[in-house]
Amino acid sequence: MPDETLNRYRQSIDNIDAALIHMLAERFKVTQAVGAYKATHGLPPADPSREEAQIARLRALAKDADLDPEFSEKFLRFIIDEVIRHHERLQGGTGVR
Repeated sequence: MPDETLNRYRQSIDNIDAALIHMLAERFKVTQAVGAYKATHGLPPADPSREEAQIARLRALAKDADLDPEFSEKFLRFIIDEVIRHHERLQGGTGVR
């Protein structure tokens, strides 16, 4: 029989995972709108200066939250790369970054 304490921890993890999925879904809805805007206005799919500023900002937030900044950067880089891939697809797959 599973331990009740362990079950409570796991339930909390499950709730957090669900919240993360919903937050990522909302984030991607917004970034899809950004990609459509960029495609309509002839803007490049990627904005390296914005990406670097976001990474620096989130590394600082991670540090303040006692989360490994390296992990947070890898996580954000994964998300940014996926967003750029979507933006490139909206622009016809030009691959321009």
